[in-house]
Amino acid sequence: MIDDQQPIICLMFNRFLGKISKDIGIDLGTANTLVYVKDKGIVINEPSVVAVNKNTGQILAIGKKAQRMVGKTPSHIVATRPLVDGVVSDFETTEQMLKYFIDKIHQDSFTFLPRPRVVIGIPSGVTEVEKRAVIDAATNAGAREVYLIDEPMAAAIGARIPVQDAGGNMIVDIGGGTTEIAVLSLGGIVSSRSLRVAGDEMNEDIIKFSRDRFNLLIGERTAESVKIAIGSSHSSDKEFKMKIRGRDLVSGLPKEIQITSSQTREAFSKSIKIIVNAIKTTIEETPPELIGDIMSNGIVLAGGGTLVRGLDKLIVEKTEMPVKKMEDPLTAVVRGAGIVLEDIENLKEILIEMPDMKVLR
Repeated sequence: MIDDQQPIICLMFNRFLGKISKDIGIDLGTANTLVYVKDKGIVINEPSVVAVNKNTGQILAIGKKAQRMVGKTPSHIVATRPLVDGVVSDFETTEQMLKYFIDKIHQDSFTFLPRPRVVIGIPSGVTEVEKRAVIDAATNAGAREVYLIDEPMAAAIGARIPVQDAGGNMIVDIGGGTTEIAVLSLGGIVSSRSLRVAGDEMNEDIIKFSRDRFNLLIGERTAESVKIAIGSSHSSDKEFKMKIRGRDLVSGLPKEIQITSSQTREAFSKSIKIIVNAIKTTIEETPPELIGDIMSNGIVLAGGGTLVRGLDKLIVEKTEMPVKKMEDPLTAVVRGAGIVLEDIENLKEILIEMPDMKVLR
């Protein structure tokens, strides 16, 4: 009799904890994780990095603290990203990272065991197994209900695009690990592309260019700082210069060189071409009636990768369509997840359906 009552007691306990927990929206990104708290807005924006002691398995730091350790740790400590190309590559570390963020949100409240309802943005091209990994990681981290939303859909909602209308809208979301391209209409995705080419690939492009052109070995953080400071993708962009330091591959000694915007444009050329060609292919697969709407509304750019100088001009040139850069593109996905969270009953139809998902209400 007691055994039969245990699931009921557990359900009631979770309901009680849910009432005193804060519901959250999460942009679980390859480079950064952003968290939106219902009725408060975005409260966390930290790198998706975890520092682990390999000898003991102990997690030493998460987020900004772990980011500062990248490339500077002894051999027994590894500062790593638990997500690769937008999907979970290290399940246990992802779970610990999510638990850290959930606990951090509730640390100022009296909730001793948080059980929030969670909406998570994921790439549109992930498999069912990869979706399940995100749900399981969030559930094990303490979520009582987990809902998934396609990142391009979340980004569009974050940009205040009327996705449930019968008109066509196109969004290009260039994040750290993936580029999401989608045409949306009537609350669904009509045509889309999900590429494993995005901001991280551009960092790798700069590392390769520096090695091949200058025989200089630089780290990921240096490459990202170059991309942000002087990165360029269009020939009309203003020329900037920047000094970078690394190790000379010939002598093995420290070396400093100067890199220019035109050289970053050369480095990015292959990755940018892949993204632009994917945008053109998505447009080709879009029904003609929706093409007319997109020509009126313009292609909306979201995600940190769209901050690369001249990218909007290049897309206009190659697609012959107007392009709009949204305000604060870095937070588009988490803002969209937050908007869904605020009105989840009316917006459930745009969430990803997982028929075998069990939630505790």
